[in-house]
Amino acid sequence: MNLLCTMEQTALKIFVVEDNEWYNKLLVHNLSLNPDFEVTGFFNGRDCLQRLNENPDIITLDYRLPDTTGYDLLLKIKQENDDIEVVLISEQDDIEVVVDLLKHGAFDYIVKSNDIKERLLNTVNNIRKRISLRHEVNSLKKEVQQKYNFEKTIIGNSTAIKSVYELIGKAMRTNITVTVTGETGTGKELVAKAVHYNSSRKNHPFVPINVAAIPSELIESELFGHEKGSFTGASYQRVGKFEEAHGGTLFLDEVTEMDISFQTKLLRALQEREIYRIGSNKAIKFDCRLIVASNKNLADEVKKGNFREDLFYRLMGLPIHLPPLRERETDVLILSKFFIGQFCAENNFPLKTLSPGAQNKLLAYNFPGNIRELRSVIELAVTMASADEIAEGDIIIHSGSNINDSTTEELSLREHEMRIIKSMLKKYNNNIKLVAQKLDIGASTIYRLLKEENGK
Repeated sequence: MNLLCTMEQTALKIFVVEDNEWYNKLLVHNLSLNPDFEVTGFFNGRDCLQRLNENPDIITLDYRLPDTTGYDLLLKIKQENDDIEVVLISEQDDIEVVVDLLKHGAFDYIVKSNDIKERLLNTVNNIRKRISLRHEVNSLKKEVQQKYNFEKTIIGNSTAIKSVYELIGKAMRTNITVTVTGETGTGKELVAKAVHYNSSRKNHPFVPINVAAIPSELIESELFGHEKGSFTGASYQRVGKFEEAHGGTLFLDEVTEMDISFQTKLLRALQEREIYRIGSNKAIKFDCRLIVASNKNLADEVKKGNFREDLFYRLMGLPIHLPPLRERETDVLILSKFFIGQFCAENNFPLKTLSPGAQNKLLAYNFPGNIRELRSVIELAVTMASADEIAEGDIIIHSGSNINDSTTEELSLREHEMRIIKSMLKKYNNNIKLVAQKLDIGASTIYRLLKEENGK
């Protein structure tokens, strides 16, 4: 059930403030016909204000009240709780008054008439949709923040990873530039998101860009934007990533792959906190936090002449180095159990466990592909395991020297499995029992996978 449906089943609390007893009862009665509305009537502003702590969703106000005006009461309500939607209901139809009330936060202004019931219900339903949307947005924001609770998403208990936790905690309390380094597959973008979604910028955009994936001749347009007609093919105005990330965080992954000729322009932009779109002389100020990442040592790249020294010092800020998996003690087992649980849940498998032999095999391997490689190994192991316990033979590891070209293709996990099995069957003349022994899996697993493959 989505959040909108959930909201529509929750009682909407409405206060009706109207000094005319007959009209008060009319409004309360009409609204109370909907069982999802919880309606309370008041005859003056004072009594309404005294019960604002009950957090009504909507308040309808008469413009003229015995102890105050609808205008003054509107201002007090909005000052107390801006989320309360206020609807003015009155015989007053002065357009200037109406505009002023709307300008100061009223959701709508309804003139008393014979069709008041229909108009009021229509307005209340529109407010309900707005409230539902607001709740959904707030819920999604909380979900994102929980998702990037770094001690739950950057998983481990080793001394090395605890040092990373400490640095993330320092980074998220300031706007300092962060440089994340580490081997491929160690989770650099995850760290960047953890910093952003736990910082004061969490409600603004997180904009990632992989510099290595952008051709050198397009990187300026990608980051700074361009004006229409500024170069061949520029058929529209483009907003760059710096503008997109305004108020939030710009994450430059593989920053050492940036063409050295563009590094000068980037340095100037960071110093002046402004960029120029290609084809424009107008400076555009930006306010975004910068997080950069690389699987290379930035200082070494400076020595090699691949990276400007002045840009290196500008970017360094707070360095966070992600340790490779082989230096994280027994974190490989903690991560393995996490990936097993996740993959089993996603595929409706019963939860599987690691046998002692499987654990030893995982601990003995260096994992050059780090966490990304471990996840792939575990997902394959869960799929290949015939029993609820993952055996040592279910842990299929391909060393770099044995990886064939097929693993560089973008194939699904199941397609990789079938390639392995078909390759072994071809090698051993379709002897399923022998292949099962070689792969240390059950022959029934091979029969099942082949049956599923042929049934497509």
